Amino acid sequence: MDLHGRSLLKEADLTSDEFLGIVDLAAELRAQKRAGTERQRMVGRNIALIFEKASTRTLSAFEVGAHDQGAHVTYLGPQESHIGHKESIEDTARVLGRMFDGIEFRGGDHELVEALARRAGVPVWNGLTDTWHPTQMLADILTMRDHTDRALGEVAYCYLGDARNNTANSLLVTGALLGMDVRIAAPEDLWPDAAVRTLARTLAEGSGGRIRIGSDVHEMVAGADFLYTDVWVSMGEAASQWEARIKKLLPYQVNAEVVEATGNPEVRFMHCLPAMHNTRTEVGRQLSEQWGLDALEVTDDVFESPASIVFDQAENRLHTIKALMVATVGD
Repeated sequence: MDLHGRSLLKEADLTSDEFLGIVDLAAELRAQKRAGTERQRMVGRNIALIFEKASTRTLSAFEVGAHDQGAHVTYLGPQESHIGHKESIEDTARVLGRMFDGIEFRGGDHELVEALARRAGVPVWNGLTDTWHPTQMLADILTMRDHTDRALGEVAYCYLGDARNNTANSLLVTGALLGMDVRIAAPEDLWPDAAVRTLARTLAEGSGGRIRIGSDVHEMVAGADFLYTDVWVSMGEAASQWEARIKKLLPYQVNAEVVEATGNPEVRFMHCLPAMHNTRTEVGRQLSEQWGLDALEVTDDVFESPASIVFDQAENRLHTIKALMVATVGD
């Protein structure tokens, strides 16, 4: 696998072999880190981290991964650069590309990371945009492999909830790319965009993947090996939008009944985090006060159960992001 100099903006930028090659490298780097035998392959490299959106796991994974490998990082948040205010993304790209060996971007409009990659002249990695979340997918597939003895082509997973977002888009396309059994359970008006569904079906035709999208929760989760969900509401939305969204999505909450409906005693629960599973956050308290809800997309009993592997996912963000950097800018 030779990915040196390559960017990763969306899952379809990789072949299935390249995708799994990064996952394999991540597993090796994880084992080496735990054994204390990790060799630094990014000594002297400089990495720019552009964050237009706040982050816990993505920022931490890029910073720790770079440091583990001997690289230096520069954080550029909304207040640390002129991107989009006094300087275009194209001009910013040409400046940063002359100073850094790799650039991570986490923001909204996917076209911004595309423009950055076109002009920077160095690898650019999508830490999240409104359309795609490829670094999360690398971690998710490593996590699934950790928790199954079967080949990925025999594995089924189901995403439940608001499927018109980056995580659902990426899960659909990733499973199709890797020949997996992918299901989406969501209200029809919250299904992935038609262009995303078309891309996924095209990839599945080549890989043998199976894709199903429907609104019947029990039908979609039956026989699933993994259940996956994501947040329903954003702090940037008006409270009136929250109420309508919550009412529409409550039937898609991952709870004990949904877990049982899989018919699989070994089913595992996944979430890219943060999760609204209790009232011990500002948003959680607000939801409890306004609507009497203790949880949204997943109940606390599922989130804290032995079936939950969400913190394995979170840790694997580090190992897979590190592998991506090593593969594209390492020696």
